[in-house]
Amino acid sequence: MAKKEHIVRYSAEELLAMRDRGESKSDGARAAAMTDAQIEAAIAADPDEAGMTVDWAQASVDMPQPKAVLNMRVDRDVLEFFRRDGRGYQTKINAVLRSYVEQMIYRDKR
Repeated sequence: MAKKEHIVRYSAEELLAMRDRGESKSDGARAAAMTDAQIEAAIAADPDEAGMTVDWAQASVDMPQPKAVLNMRVDRDVLEFFRRDGRGYQTKINAVLRSYVEQMIYRDKR
């Protein structure tokens, strides 16, 4: 079954204007007036949150490793393919290489 998507983007100014017109579905005053127990109860009653428990005692923060500087030769048409979309082309090249590495690791583990 195809997933229905309807993504709408608003600027900060548009969101403020919607709030001023009463078009916002958020009720900040009501939320601010809730106790911690009421907030926890509302979260527990939300079907989207069912079964979602986070054990913060086991959480860790892993800092990303710095990227290595690399000077390599690639075919011009390959470089132009990635550069044609503008900024971020090196990140895209890295993502393609990472995908390849992950597929090779997955294949080797089977």
